[in-house]
Amino acid sequence: MTHHDEIQRALLASYEADGGINHLDGTNLPSQESVNQLAVDCMHLLFPGYFEERGLAKKDVPAHVTKLLKAIEARLSSEVEKSLRFARDPNAAARARELTDAALDQLPALRKIIQTDVAAAFSGDPAARSVEEIILAYPCVLVISLQRLAHILYHLGVPLLPRMLTEYAHERTGVDIHPGARIGTHFFIDHGTGVVIGETATIGNHVKLYAGVTLGAKSFEFDPSGNPVKGVKRHPDIGDHVTIYAHATILGGETRIGEHSVIGSSVWLLQNVPPHSTVYFKGENLVIRTRQKDESVIESSKPVDFGNWVI
Repeated sequence: MTHHDEIQRALLASYEADGGINHLDGTNLPSQESVNQLAVDCMHLLFPGYFEERGLAKKDVPAHVTKLLKAIEARLSSEVEKSLRFARDPNAAARARELTDAALDQLPALRKIIQTDVAAAFSGDPAARSVEEIILAYPCVLVISLQRLAHILYHLGVPLLPRMLTEYAHERTGVDIHPGARIGTHFFIDHGTGVVIGETATIGNHVKLYAGVTLGAKSFEFDPSGNPVKGVKRHPDIGDHVTIYAHATILGGETRIGEHSVIGSSVWLLQNVPPHSTVYFKGENLVIRTRQKDESVIESSKPVDFGNWVI
C-alpha cells in the first residue's frame, strides 16, 4: 500500500465517521462556484457597463441585459431548487421557478434603492472624486448590493443561498452583513473592514458606519436541551440619520439608538440611546448627552490607531 493509499483510506474513514461531505447519494447542495458567479452577474446587471472587460455602447444595453437576465434566471432557479431540496420541499422544482420569478421582479426596485447607497457614499466621503470611483472601487457598494439581493431571497424563504451570497461579499470586503438584517435607504459603510451586522438588526435611512462597527447579540436564549433558540430578536435597532464611528460595539435585541444620534469610536453599548444624542467615553466613563447643533465628529478618548488613515 502506498502512502497515498493510506491517506485515501484515512480520509474515507473520516467522511464516514465525521461527516462534513455533500449529500453524495441524495440532494446536492448549492454550488459555491455557481453562487459566486451569480453574485458577479447580478453586479453586472445592477451596474451595466461598469465591470465589463470591453466597453458597452448604449445601443447594446438591451441585448446585454437580456443575456444577463437569462443567465441569472437559469442559475438562480437551479441554486434555489437545490436549496429547497435540501430543506425537503416536496415541490422544489416548481417552487424554485416561482421564487426565482418573485426575486427577479424586485430587481428594478432594488436597483433604485442601491442608487441611494451610492449617493450616500459620494456625499458622505470627501475623498470620493466621482460616482464612478465609488461603484468601481468602494467595498460598500458590493457588500450592500448583495445583502439587499440576499435579503429578498431570505424573506422569500429560500434556505442556504442568501447566506452564501452575503459570504461572497464578506470574503471580498471584510464586511459581514447577515441577509436577514433590514436596512433602509442611503446606507454607507466607510472603509468597511471588520463591520458585523447581525440577522435581526434593523437600520434606518441615512445611516453611516465606519470600520469595525458591530451590531451584535448580547446573549442567546437556550431551550431545555441547551440549544440556542432560533428566530428571536437579538440585535439592535438603529434609527434614521445615525452615525456610528470606528470600532463601536452595540449589542442586544432591546437596544435602540435614536435618530440623529452620533456614537463615538470604541464605544460599548448595551442600552438605549435617546434621539439627538452624542455618545462617547470620557476616561473610563460612558457619556450620553444631548447632541449640540451641527455636532457631527466625535473624538474618542480611547482612539484606535489606523496608521495613515483619516477616520
